[in-house]
Amino acid sequence: MSRAGIALGSNLGDRLANLRAACACLREIANAGEPIITAPVYQTEPLLCPPGSPEFLNTVIEIDFTGTAMELLETTRTIEQKLGRAPSAERNAPRVIDIDLLYLGDETIGNDSLTLPHPRIGERRFVLQPLADIRPELILPGQTHDIADLLKNLRSDEPPLVRLTEK
Repeated sequence: MSRAGIALGSNLGDRLANLRAACACLREIANAGEPIITAPVYQTEPLLCPPGSPEFLNTVIEIDFTGTAMELLETTRTIEQKLGRAPSAERNAPRVIDIDLLYLGDETIGNDSLTLPHPRIGERRFVLQPLADIRPELILPGQTHDIADLLKNLRSDEPPLVRLTEK
């Protein structure tokens, strides 16, 4: 059993409903009786997306998961498909739902399919801010600073995030 941090984003359709549906699916795979922590939702400008891409809604959820990182990755890809994410040849194209694994306990993985912890957590305000809301003291494998410090020291030209919901 390990705590899994998972980032969620949506910039097509009813973005808030898409995030809520993804959270509901992730609750179904979480270990029963263990806490599920959901961060507030933030509206963010698209980063490294094609011109004209709509704004995102982003959040982070942490669940308890029994299984391997690859099993969790496969499950999240299935959830994306179930919720209507269509394959796209264009990198960072607008999408109904995007589910990214951030960490799974103390696991470190680096292969063609998955890197844990996510290699760009410390570079993205749209991930760091919601993660700091729920786990500011978390120190990821391979890091020496906690999430709150990573956010405080972030050097990014991302515009400020707009907080939409408490949770």
